[in-house]
Amino acid sequence: MKLKTTQSEPGYVSVRQGALQQTKARLKARDKSAQLALEALQKASEEARRVEPPHVTQKTRFVPGSTKHDYVSIAPYLWPDPKKNDGLPYIRRDGQVNPESRDPASSDLRRLEKLSQTVETLALGFFFTGNPAYAEHAVRCLRVWFIDPQTRMNPHLNFGQGVPGESTGRAAGVIEGGNLVGALDAAGLLEGSSHWSKADQEALRGWAEAYLTWLQTSEIGKKEGAMEQNHGTLYDGQVVRLALLLGKKELAKRVCESVGPRRIAVQVEPDGSQPLELKRTKSFSYSRLNLLGLLQLATLAERAGVDLWHYQSPKGGSIKKALEFLLPYILTPPKKWPYEQLTGIGPADFALLLRLAALGFKEATFEQVLQGIPEARSQRFVLVYPTESQR
Repeated sequence: MKLKTTQSEPGYVSVRQGALQQTKARLKARDKSAQLALEALQKASEEARRVEPPHVTQKTRFVPGSTKHDYVSIAPYLWPDPKKNDGLPYIRRDGQVNPESRDPASSDLRRLEKLSQTVETLALGFFFTGNPAYAEHAVRCLRVWFIDPQTRMNPHLNFGQGVPGESTGRAAGVIEGGNLVGALDAAGLLEGSSHWSKADQEALRGWAEAYLTWLQTSEIGKKEGAMEQNHGTLYDGQVVRLALLLGKKELAKRVCESVGPRRIAVQVEPDGSQPLELKRTKSFSYSRLNLLGLLQLATLAERAGVDLWHYQSPKGGSIKKALEFLLPYILTPPKKWPYEQLTGIGPADFALLLRLAALGFKEATFEQVLQGIPEARSQRFVLVYPTESQR
């Protein structure tokens, strides 16, 4: 997103400074673990090249007040009431996804997820291999979603996670914007490509500026920011990531400094449990999700000069204790999770969290647990979050 970065430091703020360059050095030295992850990334990049660029104007049904350029999605856990002829008002079934919310005719969610996955895969593929075809298609996808007047998305989420018959959009829909920020961040890896122009950078920066303003000033954005559970954490993650991308370091620092008292102190108990997530029907999944958000914020906060790794609330809660609370249920063999969890989730789902923790806390324990998860060895984090010993 930065209009100019050095060749050695790409404009990709999600990773620790210097990490990608160290991985390149490992690849040059033919490090086996890095090579394995690169092979998986190249395979994914070849598949991503075949993805037709998604865009919000592909939907065929619209909610009142929206245009074809507005992002629209439907609340996933709200269902038609079977006792009512028209199904209204919808009723909540926490953790059970209503297929209507995934219908591409009326929801842009799957398209946005595909955009984010495609752009990040291709941008990383280009950065590590130099294959211009990867950059070319990533640029095409970015232009279609964010820049082209015929297909671009308006920079807001006013119509996210609406409820038929009740609301055209809710604050909860802001959580889906993490996919937007992921694509915007990955664009920084395309600098140096002949396919990515200064005009493209300027246009994308303008979009990001407008979206950040909306996040901070709209009623929906402010309401999401006031949420105390995982939605609030992930909202902060979007704001900080955008602020760093746009060179607004003071904003990033201010938000990061608030994460301790506003998030960790509210969310994490002295024993490491996260009560706001444990009451959900997918309590293990949501405990993981919120902890991942906190770990990512701690990683981003390093760039803003804020240490969240060692923050401890007055009552004793911390990021480290939140991970230690979950650890017995990640080990092999895992201890049985004692709370409600509707869907399956296993140790491999915690691989990225363990690597982030190993780097942030500089403790071997988390890396040792990670090394006991064979499925994690070719995952992308091996390239973007190399360990200190690897670096």
